[in-house]
Amino acid sequence: MILTHLYAITLAFFLDLIIGDPPRWPHPVKWIGTLIGKLDQKWNTGHYKKQKGIGMLVIVLLLAFGLTFAVTYLTYQLHMIAGIIVEAILIFTTIAQKSLRQAGMDVFRPLVEGDMSEARLKLSYIVGRDTDQLDEGEIVRGTVETVAENTSDGITAPLFWALIGGAPLAMVYRAINTCDSMVGYRNDKYGEFGWASAKLDDVVNWIPSRLTGFLMMLGYPSRYQHWKKRWLILWADAKRHPSPNSGWTEAAVAALLGIQLGGRNVYKGVVSYRAKMGQPLVPLKAIHIHKTISIMHFASLLFLILLWLGGLTYYGVTNSWS
Repeated sequence: MILTHLYAITLAFFLDLIIGDPPRWPHPVKWIGTLIGKLDQKWNTGHYKKQKGIGMLVIVLLLAFGLTFAVTYLTYQLHMIAGIIVEAILIFTTIAQKSLRQAGMDVFRPLVEGDMSEARLKLSYIVGRDTDQLDEGEIVRGTVETVAENTSDGITAPLFWALIGGAPLAMVYRAINTCDSMVGYRNDKYGEFGWASAKLDDVVNWIPSRLTGFLMMLGYPSRYQHWKKRWLILWADAKRHPSPNSGWTEAAVAALLGIQLGGRNVYKGVVSYRAKMGQPLVPLKAIHIHKTISIMHFASLLFLILLWLGGLTYYGVTNSWS
């Protein structure tokens, strides 16, 4: 079973890298989002919001797991090749390497052309902060932080869970992440209803985010500071991020590129300060978006190789016992 997962993961990885996420194609994650939205509208009222939020999460995860398991199980019963292909397609819908690259480049291109208004607009599509007053450095920071954070959330984490449980667990991971992105906010509206979604998202991202940060450091050549200093920056600054997981990839990128991330953000006119990560050895420039995308690709490929090494080791050990 572990080998079929590896074949499906690899096929999914390269399908996503080549095809990406065509907007007109049917997409399970969009259906999950629709379901979450309806349950949010119906249940996020009155008393017992925390319990209702837990109920919402359970329903979404059961449906995501059950339907994906049924489809993969039936196709594997027909033929192993058919099962691998269908499983790969389902895993492919949970990852977003090409889409993440495209989102970064959509900001990069107008920025290098001097079209600040277009760059701010494209950035507003991928961040929650206000972008209409940002200068080049802040536009770059927002883009770099988004690409760095989502290297784990959007690529390596679903692949990690796909190795453990195939397409069903990859889809469960994506459902958890979607719940968190839609309702996992610490505010009056979602503080209780989204509590379970936010906590579970922290749990399922704990291992993948750290592995991804380490692979970023190992896989991308950096000319900034001694390698020991870069690792110290990762270890110290990752823990300063408000998320227990996102800081590992953002701090890794900051250390590798000799830049500083974090700082002042504005959300709907409200100023918020995030702990700074990295040291500002060079000013933030558009090229750092391109370099962050390269780090994403290096780390994602290394993660795929790591999954193969881990999967083959597990396969060898379990077969030696039987």
